[in-house]
Amino acid sequence: MLEKVEISNAEWDVMRVIWALGETTSRQIIEALSDRRQWKPATTKTLIGRLVAKGYVGTRRKGRAYIYYPIIKEQQTINEQILTSFGNICQMHVGQTLATVLNNVELSKDDIKKLESILEVKAKNAPESLPCNCVPNGSCDCMMEMDN
Repeated sequence: MLEKVEISNAEWDVMRVIWALGETTSRQIIEALSDRRQWKPATTKTLIGRLVAKGYVGTRRKGRAYIYYPIIKEQQTINEQILTSFGNICQMHVGQTLATVLNNVELSKDDIKKLESILEVKAKNAPESLPCNCVPNGSCDCMMEMDN
């Protein structure tokens, strides 16, 4: 298992195509991204090369073409990226951040039921408030926010 997955926004676009297709060529990736990104083919190939070098994408030769396939799993990578992001913010802001996300994304009825179930369980043992976990003497205004 990978320790920490670091993927740039541009690399995410490439990974999403690779995850969707399972196995693909650089030509297919370039075509799939042509409407979304106006990259030169060399740019896409550079991004693929970076993902291979990072160990996130595997490659094998088939005739004259290279076939690319995902080594890292999509949902696991998404989860790791989100949890890393939440680990970088003060826990006092996590609830509001989640509320903002929920207000700005579409969810299925099944997704909503799943979230309600999780929140119901969490509510049983949740504290009234969470303390600031920012670096002391950092640039955080959490303590001032608590006073207001």
